[in-house]
Amino acid sequence: MDIDIQNCNNIDTGRISIEEGKLNIKFAPNGTGKSTIAKAILYGTTGEDGAMNELMPFKYRENNPDKKSPGITGIDNIKNVMSFNEEYVNQFTFKQEELISNSFDILIRTDAYKATEEEISDLVLTTRKQFTNNPELETLISNLKELSAAFKITATGKLSKASTGMKGLAGGNKVEHIPEGLEEYQPFIQSQKSVNWIDWQSKGHKEFSELSDSCPFCTEDAKGRKEQISRVSQEYDKNIIKNLMSIIDVIGKLGDYFSDDTRNKLGEITSLKEGMERKHETFIVNIKSQIDNLIEKLESLRGLSAFHFKEGENVSEKLPSYLLDLKFFDSLTSEKTQEAITIINSSIEELAKQAGLLQGKINIQRREMQKLVEKHQKDINGFLSDAGYRYVVQIVGEGDKSQLKLRHVDHSEHLSGGNQHLSFGERNAFSIVLFMYECLSKNPDLIILDDPISSFDKNKKFAILKMLFRRDAKDCLKGKTVLMLTHDVEPIIDTLKSVRKQFNNQVSASFLKLSKGQIDELDVRENDIKTFSQICQRALASECDIILKLIYLRRHYETLDDRGDAYQLLSNLLHKRETPIDTREPKNEDGEYPEMDEGKSANGEKKITDDIEGFNYASLLASISDTEGLNALYQACQNGYEKLQVFRMLAMNYVENSVIRKFINETYHIENEFVCQLDPDQFDLVPEYVIEECDRILEG
Repeated sequence: MDIDIQNCNNIDTGRISIEEGKLNIKFAPNGTGKSTIAKAILYGTTGEDGAMNELMPFKYRENNPDKKSPGITGIDNIKNVMSFNEEYVNQFTFKQEELISNSFDILIRTDAYKATEEEISDLVLTTRKQFTNNPELETLISNLKELSAAFKITATGKLSKASTGMKGLAGGNKVEHIPEGLEEYQPFIQSQKSVNWIDWQSKGHKEFSELSDSCPFCTEDAKGRKEQISRVSQEYDKNIIKNLMSIIDVIGKLGDYFSDDTRNKLGEITSLKEGMERKHETFIVNIKSQIDNLIEKLESLRGLSAFHFKEGENVSEKLPSYLLDLKFFDSLTSEKTQEAITIINSSIEELAKQAGLLQGKINIQRREMQKLVEKHQKDINGFLSDAGYRYVVQIVGEGDKSQLKLRHVDHSEHLSGGNQHLSFGERNAFSIVLFMYECLSKNPDLIILDDPISSFDKNKKFAILKMLFRRDAKDCLKGKTVLMLTHDVEPIIDTLKSVRKQFNNQVSASFLKLSKGQIDELDVRENDIKTFSQICQRALASECDIILKLIYLRRHYETLDDRGDAYQLLSNLLHKRETPIDTREPKNEDGEYPEMDEGKSANGEKKITDDIEGFNYASLLASISDTEGLNALYQACQNGYEKLQVFRMLAMNYVENSVIRKFINETYHIENEFVCQLDPDQFDLVPEYVIEECDRILEG
């Protein structure tokens, strides 16, 4: 697929090609716009309003007469994208209790697991359906939870004074038993809006009673009644009354589910004038205990699954334990409750008839889960070992509560989270592997890896590539459409040349060049990756300018560590010395190297002539010293690498920027750590800003 990007950050226009079902490596220098490409694809597929506007180039943010806007086309077939970047590392991994959120869903709940899970769900559907199709039962559970939540139990088994239920009942029912002297307020206190009235009356009295002797509500003389009015707010607190009314209300809703004795006693407790005694509190503790037990059983049945049966448990023996027997819930013994649980018990008995089939499905699921746990632990720990990390992971926990935990090899206990223990590189390495598993779980149309491995050493880089792309397709990203954006050429060298057979034609690589806001893409093939000796030999056999050949030949000797007569003579020539010196000899008393022996000079010239016909030190020295000639050669160079070589002889003394000086010097000397690299004659790897700075200096 071809994707076109317009007006996104530093990219005016650009087209990149992505081959489906392959690892697409896009190699580019920093500053090219790799992250911009990743964001443009991500924003374009999510379709979030205004997301693309974040990529608006700064040059159009204040002055945009042509109404240009960020855009991307060619992504119609991409419905969902997952992107590995710094945001992923920060937001989705290294939680406090597990290395990655939803460990079970990502690592265990595969398609095969889901299929077995669905079969088990179909078997227990009869029981679970009693809840989903029974609003009356759902209401019962909700009301039971509300009543239970109103009362908290302390460690000593008593009612907590801080619970809302105790706050509502501790002072007695002042709605039913109005304090003496406040009887005339009875219509308001006992109305449906009593809480609102109490709040209104209290606020009005507190805020306005000091302003006048008149009633703040009716303006009549209230001088003799101020004490009575004040008593309302003293006797009644809106929150306490609210709690009281809520308890009375929920008990009323549950009325028919309680036994006659329980219903009568609860009515007595909620109508007490002076508040609860110890016997009343003990009664409520007992009711709460029964309610909590019933809720636990009902909730367990509502979510009945394979994980309700522990490893090795016999299903046919376990199912009867789910039957509800009211003799253990005497407070809830009533016809209404019996009707509700009879239907549930019937569904459990029906399920028991298929216990053998259910047992078989559960055993299959458990075996599959165990295989996955062992496999993922082996794979991840193998990667950690290959990469030299002294950590291991373990998947622990029961069923769908399983979590991926971290442990150091020198420590027996699991670590809490990872951020406080892992280095930046270790976090990134863990993250990308966990990201791979999440991709396998969610199966996106496109996977983007935004500079994922550039910060690692060679061994760790390849360990990550192996983990991500060199295993069975069902266990890694092999065969999936992956876009890797990187400023590191090593993945291309590895996958296309060094160990290309291990990647079995699964890689498509290209080089991205940004120039004047335009992204150009150039395919990279195996034969584009050369040793520097090969690059030099190609240049020497070409029709390029003789000065460029001198530069390449000097580097050729340097790569071979041949510092003999020919190398010495070329170095002198490129440093524009009229009389060659010999840096192999010790310095004299003045701290200078001696002149090069004539015989050695002649020997060096003869060797150079084997590669560069017509070599003559004196005549070439005149050419290299010709500023106008070098300037013309600089302008004629077709790639940034050769431009920098000429610029170094032409105007290096004028470079004040230490960053630019370092870049040019490192390009001139052999400091590239790779045995192989892309041919600089074909792939212009020098950033645009470096050439622009050289152009500026020469113009001056």
